[in-house]
Amino acid sequence: MLKATIASVLALTAALSVAGCNGKPQEAAKTDTAPTAAAPAGAAAMPANHPPAQPTGEVDLTGILKAEGGKSVLEVYTEKDALANQKVVVRGKVVKTNAGIMGKDWLHVRDGSGEEGKNDLTVTTTTKPLPNVGDTVLVSGTVILDKDFGMGYQYPVLVEDAEVKIEIAATK
Repeated sequence: MLKATIASVLALTAALSVAGCNGKPQEAAKTDTAPTAAAPAGAAAMPANHPPAQPTGEVDLTGILKAEGGKSVLEVYTEKDALANQKVVVRGKVVKTNAGIMGKDWLHVRDGSGEEGKNDLTVTTTTKPLPNVGDTVLVSGTVILDKDFGMGYQYPVLVEDAEVKIEIAATK
């Protein structure tokens, strides 16, 4: 019984940590203070000097060219069934980051294509350095469909274990 309770608490903690990657506002990311000790064991906390997530409206998505031989964010969504478990390349700008959740860094990438619900690609990576919000990146990873982490955190399309190359760093 104790093992089940501990496992439930750890799962809840991990799910709450992922909350910043589901498109809902993340209050903790809006502060400049260091994170508290609420992170699950083994997870790296967001560095105190890393910029907080920015609302998408504050990142300019104009002029982003599709990667040669790659897909747009909208194309990944519209072709998702054919792309399932396949490697894709997408160029876009980082609109949100969350570091060290479940042993990976999480990014939200947009390129200006698609409408709400099909315009934001969630990406997991272990590539360092973690890009900043506003950086133009080239993402190369595997499309995974209908990933369910439990506790209501479901992703119809996810690019997992991606290599992320910063092409243009955002200017401050």
